[in-house]
Amino acid sequence: MNQERRAAIQNLKNKLEDVKTELDGIKTELDGIKDEEQEYYDNMPEGLQGGEKGDKAQAAISDMEEADSSLDEAVNSIDEVMGKLDEVVK
Repeated sequence: MNQERRAAIQNLKNKLEDVKTELDGIKTELDGIKDEEQEYYDNMPEGLQGGEKGDKAQAAISDMEEADSSLDEAVNSIDEVMGKLDEVVK
C-alpha cells in the first residue's frame, strides 16, 4: 500500500474517531435524560405510577434504554471498522 492510500485510511480513522466521540457525548446526554425520567417515575405516588402518566414514563425509559443499547452497538461497530482498517495498513 502506498503512502497516499495509508494517509487516506488514517484520515478515515480520524473521522471515525470523531464520530465515536460524538456518539459518546450523545450517549451521556441520553443517559442523563433517562435518569431524570426514572427519578420522575420513582418519585410519583403509587397511584400515578400505575396510571397513564406512569405508563408513559416507563415507555419513555424503555425506549431510551433501547436507544442507549443501539448507540453502544454503533460504537462497537466503529471499533471493529477501525480494527479492520489497522489490519489493512499493516
